[in-house]
Amino acid sequence: MARTFDIKPLDATFGAVATGLKLAAIDDATWRDLYAAWLEYALLIFPGQHLSRDEQIAFARRFGPLEFEMAPLSNVKSDGTLILDPDNDIIKVLKGNMGWHCDSTYMPVQAKGAVFSAQVTPRSGGATGWADMRAAYDALPDDLRAQVEKLSAYHSLYYSQAKLGHVPKAGSAYSGYGFHDGPVPLRPLVKVHPETGRKSLVIGRHAHNIPGMDEAESERFLQELVDFSCRPPRIHYHDWSPGDVVVWDNRCLLHRATPWDMNEPRVMWHSRIAGDPATESALI
Repeated sequence: MARTFDIKPLDATFGAVATGLKLAAIDDATWRDLYAAWLEYALLIFPGQHLSRDEQIAFARRFGPLEFEMAPLSNVKSDGTLILDPDNDIIKVLKGNMGWHCDSTYMPVQAKGAVFSAQVTPRSGGATGWADMRAAYDALPDDLRAQVEKLSAYHSLYYSQAKLGHVPKAGSAYSGYGFHDGPVPLRPLVKVHPETGRKSLVIGRHAHNIPGMDEAESERFLQELVDFSCRPPRIHYHDWSPGDVVVWDNRCLLHRATPWDMNEPRVMWHSRIAGDPATESALI
């Protein structure tokens, strides 16, 4: 049976724009086709959906249990005024998110994916980028692929934010989510996707201290992997319009925000899909 919606692949190794459907009212047959497309493309973009809070949470739940239902990624306070203090913890985390990363690799269980929507967008800037770690793994030279297969790295939000000079302040407006105080997760640099079987790289700004390497060597090696991986045709940037919704597979893509004039509001809503502990747990 043919799909009831349209899929237009992006000009990249991954990703597609899906149109001709309303996410708030999809039936089970459409959902099965949509999930299959998500596994194939890893990133689906749905223009102009304008989901309510309850609709976004309900859509995200179709992918599985949620790590959290919905959180703002925004430089706007709850009273509608802008956060103008550059040392505010929320601003520091927003700026940290501008580095390539996977969600929740710094937690005991890595996230499965995320649903993201745009409510308020700036006049320019503020795009979100994604990078295909499946294609990056496939493109590695044979000797480097053999090397990374044997390596792991620790992942920590404390580490990645500290590189920006950010140490979260007690009692700040930021909830502190992600600053995990348990054992630092250790994750192999190569992951096998539990549903597709494809291998991908697990790298990004939270990764550090590869066992068996000194700190400087590890940092240089991991940065070179990111630089190699996050280039065309393995990247795509989406310029947001209010009402756009995306869902991505956090098990095989990196993502990042891009800068905008923080004198302008940008309000995004993030629902994080929980990873399966059987396949997404760290080596703690």
